[in-house]
Amino acid sequence: MTGSNELAWMPAHKLREMIANHQISPVELTQVSLDRIDKFNGQLNAFLTIIPEKALESARGAERDLMSGKKLGPLHGIPISIKDLEPMAGVRFTSGSLIYKDRIAESDSLSVKRIKDAGGVILGKTNTSEYGHIGTNENRLGDACRNPWDTERTSGASSGGAGSSVAAGITALAQGSDGAGSVRIPSAFCGIFGIKATQGRVPRYSTGIDSWHWFNYSSIGPMARDVTDAVILLEVLSGPDSDAEHLTIQEDPPDYMRALGRGVKGLKVAYSPDIGGVAVDPEVREIVSHAAKAFEEMGAVVEEPGFRIDSPEAMLDLLMTIWRCRSYALNGALLKQRELLTDYFRDGLEGGQKVTGDQLWHAYSRLEFYRNYIREFFENYDLLLTPTLATPAFKIDEHPAVIDGVKVPDKLWGFTPFTYPFNWSGNPAATAPAGFSVDGLPIGLQIVGRWGDEETVIAASKAFEDARPWADKFPTEFK
Repeated sequence: MTGSNELAWMPAHKLREMIANHQISPVELTQVSLDRIDKFNGQLNAFLTIIPEKALESARGAERDLMSGKKLGPLHGIPISIKDLEPMAGVRFTSGSLIYKDRIAESDSLSVKRIKDAGGVILGKTNTSEYGHIGTNENRLGDACRNPWDTERTSGASSGGAGSSVAAGITALAQGSDGAGSVRIPSAFCGIFGIKATQGRVPRYSTGIDSWHWFNYSSIGPMARDVTDAVILLEVLSGPDSDAEHLTIQEDPPDYMRALGRGVKGLKVAYSPDIGGVAVDPEVREIVSHAAKAFEEMGAVVEEPGFRIDSPEAMLDLLMTIWRCRSYALNGALLKQRELLTDYFRDGLEGGQKVTGDQLWHAYSRLEFYRNYIREFFENYDLLLTPTLATPAFKIDEHPAVIDGVKVPDKLWGFTPFTYPFNWSGNPAATAPAGFSVDGLPIGLQIVGRWGDEETVIAASKAFEDARPWADKFPTEFK
């Protein structure tokens, strides 16, 4: 019998093989995850809602299907979590907001439906910043979500609970979403792998104003300790759907699993340590530079061209204008209950309310310039490597106002300048663990590919994982 601690750190694809070979039971495996939630969630606050009865019922169903010889899905019997920005029928659905602390979802989101159809056993809903509005995980529902590598520090956000849970060995896989870095930020801070596919590759249901809102930068994405696991979940989530939002890619996705062994030999790779002048912690710069050298060792041609979209101030201004305006368009009515909102979400809604027509027009004009710049850049390169974040994880509520002696434009966003440009452009982007700071905090390498080319990002991520393994490194307190 495999020990519960060993199961907690085993990749999902190996667990799936063990289930298929009757070496472990889905019920046994689910109980391991539920036991770890009981043991560690008080320290981490990774889960906002836990559904043990539903999870065990699902696991027992997976066990019956296994014993009866039914065809097994790619996630059959594997425990997984859902970020609490996605509804799941009959389960609390807060969106990280005190206003909705008691709301119960009436239906499943498309990603929840696909995970269920693939045999995944859903344990509950993970923590998020209010409406996913910032890159750290504080809200008014309870304590901040915490980082397993140092529980005094942020997990990152907005998929913070997902990142914390995977890093602590509660689940091997988690569902997240990424509108300005929200898969990549917590994955980097928590020392795991996360990928945002090309915009539209993973469909979402059209609901309300979002059904005709063409500028949706958010993408559902997998988070895992293992690249192969993330790819399995990405395949489950990807592909067209007739009821999905307008920007869904209507072609079937490539066979991502085939890309895992492709490697990077002969690829032309650009490396940018600061995308043309953003402030970066010296430790981050050194570790990511060392990671970029691994691509040369693996046979890629690595160059350091000038990559500069715009000044940090101009990029952040664009983000704030469009992000806040969209938030107000979708959720402005919540200002009627402003006393229940977090300060950052209230300020964001009020900021969006003040955006003028000419400001929004100029922002969308700049957005098209930025998109064109990135598209032209990738005419000459197969991949772009950057730091994922400008700093290691910092203490909760101590967002860095100064990085490497440079005052950042906004301390809530100053550590994230590498992520959101690729939500604007729609390019696929992943983060992989690149090393650790002197304080033992994970630092992420961002791997960005051409629009539509998740395969090369996946191939590079797997090659880097094989060259510089990370899955054997665990936060000591949770090992």
